[in-house]
Amino acid sequence: MSGQIIGYRRVSSEGQNLDRQLDGLQLDHVFEEKISGKDANRPELQRMVEYARKGDTVVVHSLDRLGRSLLDLRKIVADLNGKGVAVRFIKEGMEFDAGSTDPFKALMLNMLGSFAEFERSLIKSRQAEGIKLAKQKGVYKGRSKCLKPEQAEEAKARVASGVPKSRVAKDLGVTRQTLYKYLEGVKA
Repeated sequence: MSGQIIGYRRVSSEGQNLDRQLDGLQLDHVFEEKISGKDANRPELQRMVEYARKGDTVVVHSLDRLGRSLLDLRKIVADLNGKGVAVRFIKEGMEFDAGSTDPFKALMLNMLGSFAEFERSLIKSRQAEGIKLAKQKGVYKGRSKCLKPEQAEEAKARVASGVPKSRVAKDLGVTRQTLYKYLEGVKA
């Protein structure tokens, strides 16, 4: 009996789309999340690692979808391989089988993982530069304000009583998107 083909799909933020990743592949189970790949502390990633069994193959669109840190990427692949699970990266055309000692594959994982980590560092650096310039111009507003639990309850009650959401958001000093997240039960 052959194992399952398990897909793992990840994008960094809610506004991004997962559709292009693993499109057209026949998968037995898929784990997906919209969260940064900066570290391995991701709920669906952890669930996927726990779910995978000996003989399974985990399929990921590309190395950077599994991890943006070389250490995390190597650990995730090693943990899965240690359980007897193969890991396949579609974009790079690479597969890491349990028990494989191919030095070329190990080199490629390290090199490509280093590039993913480097790219994340560049993104963070450009973001910091942009924030600094925006602050100098006086247009940087910072992160959206979070609501205290009592404010979130007040917002829910006001919306339920018919007060327009835009008015509630303005009164609380948050964006409508932030208010919507609280109304959906997701803390911003």
